[in-house]
Amino acid sequence: MPPPMEPTLAALPNPFLRYFAATRPAFLSVTFVGCLVGLGSAAASGIGVDPTLATVTLFFALVAHAGANVINDYYDSLSGCDVGNDQRVFPFTGGSRFIQNGVLSQRAVGRYGYALLAAVIPAGLWLTAISAPGLIWIGLMGLFVGWAYSAPPLKLQSRGLGEFGITAGWLLVVTGSDFVQRHGFSFAPVAAGLGFALLVANVLYINQFPDIRADAQAGKRTLVVRLGAQHARYGYALIALLCYGWVIAMVATAHLPPLALVSLLGAVPSLVALHDLWRHAGVPPRLTFAIKLTILAAVLHGLLLAGALTLAP
Repeated sequence: MPPPMEPTLAALPNPFLRYFAATRPAFLSVTFVGCLVGLGSAAASGIGVDPTLATVTLFFALVAHAGANVINDYYDSLSGCDVGNDQRVFPFTGGSRFIQNGVLSQRAVGRYGYALLAAVIPAGLWLTAISAPGLIWIGLMGLFVGWAYSAPPLKLQSRGLGEFGITAGWLLVVTGSDFVQRHGFSFAPVAAGLGFALLVANVLYINQFPDIRADAQAGKRTLVVRLGAQHARYGYALIALLCYGWVIAMVATAHLPPLALVSLLGAVPSLVALHDLWRHAGVPPRLTFAIKLTILAAVLHGLLLAGALTLAP
């Protein structure tokens, strides 16, 4: 019998709702915020934001993220790390549980994940035709990272490279959203987006702490598995420091407006989460609050930064 709150077939009799829930929609918020940062970056450069292009970009960025979520569930099921995870902190770690609880078959989840990723391609080609050819490379790199994060033979997360993949992936979300409006490349979305992307990587990083035993047993050598829970705490602090240090450096060098410093308020939940992680790194049930605060830090930082970029003269 699945624990309370986990998905079951009885709780999701409607096929549409079942497949929608399998994408883990609550976690798509970071992609929504990343698109806003990219649009804010374009607006801060004096570019008028086209609402139609912005809406299409946002929708298909969310579809790509949903596909990556589903693909990750599929390959984690194949590796066996989710089925044996008895220390998971649902809904944040241990996968969506759709396969393990019999809501969807492993084969159906795999097909669904690849279908979602494939659905992004026509929209990407249309946006490329509207904006500029360079967008195709951003889109291809984004799809590649979403696939390579968990799929063999690369399996970036299993090789301790997941945080680099996540940082690259969400920086591409920001850069792509900016590119569609700007019709070209610029350092501006990198200046705006790298700190945000690092905070998204920290969400995935802290989620590895409750899963450390199951991941190790399945041969999934995440960075937290490689370092061990106690040493891995320093990694969380380093990623957060790099984020907020990047924002300060970009303001100091005039790549971001001074108003962007308001996004440093995201450091408050990051610090509280670090305090909890420092005390309870080896106690999965005690990490729920820290995980929630880490998500809050990324969303708060991104929203404040997007607002600052839009309002700055």
